[in-house]
Formats: sequence, structure tokens, C-alpha cells
Amino acid sequence: MVGRLIAELKQTKPFRSRADEAYLNLVRTADLLKHDVAGFLKPFGLTPTQYNVLRILRGAGGAPKTCGEISERLVTAEPDVTRLLDRIERQGLLDRERSASDRRVVRSRITAKGLDLLATIDQGIDAHQARRLGRLGSERLTQLIDILEDLRA
Repeated sequence: MVGRLIAELKQTKPFRSRADEAYLNLVRTADLLKHDVAGFLKPFGLTPTQYNVLRILRGAGGAPKTCGEISERLVTAEPDVTRLLDRIERQGLLDRERSASDRRVVRSRITAKGLDLLATIDQGIDAHQARRLGRLGSERLTQLIDILEDLRA
């Protein structure tokens, strides 16, 4: 399996280093998985980042969250969380409320419509991820998770 990326990229020269090859493999794989999930979510009218926001708000158990709190928990960095929330709110998937004590603070909460949409997506996304990643098996998935966490440490 070593060297498959060279063929995929139609590269004629070897990589500068194993670290370079590993990095490019990681970026290529992350991009493929991102596009794959985006394609799955598209019929639901969501991007992966919007889906992530809804999962964060569902996980909050009904407690409203500020833009900053949501931003801290996003899997991928998003430069404009306010606009992201605007788009989700227009779909009726979240509500926002301004703080009575500080009008600058706006908190978001998932709506019943948002919870229903996530419930619809949950089974399909689990099966989708199992098809894509499940073929690695439990032991290799655990190793992959450990390696990726080591890289972020």
C-alpha cells in the first residue's frame, strides 16, 4: 500500500520525505471524507459545518450557547460563526435570543425542527460512516484515532 498517493496524484518524482508523504496523505484523505459527508448532507440542506453546529446545540441539552461557545466546539475553524448561525436560523433549525443584561450577547438554541432533522440524519450518517470507515475494523480505527490525537497533541 505504500506509495499509492504518488499514483493518485500522477506524481513522477518521489516525495521529499516520509513526513511529506504522510502529510499529503492526511490532507487528501481529510478532503475526500469532507466532500463525502458534504454529499450525504446536501439533500438535507446542510453543510458539514451547519450539521456540526446543530450537533453542538443538541448536545447542549437545550441550554442556549453564545457564538463564542459554539465556535470553540466546532470541529473545523469557521471565521464567521454569526453568518453561519444566520443561515441555520433562516431554515428554522435554531432560535436566537439576546441577553437582557447585555444586549451584545446573543445565545442560540436548537429548535424542534432542528432536532427532528438531526434525528432523521442520525441513522443515515451512522451507516454512511460505517461504510466509509468501518472496513478498517475496530482495532485499526482505534490505532488511527490514537495516531491522529497524537498529531494534535
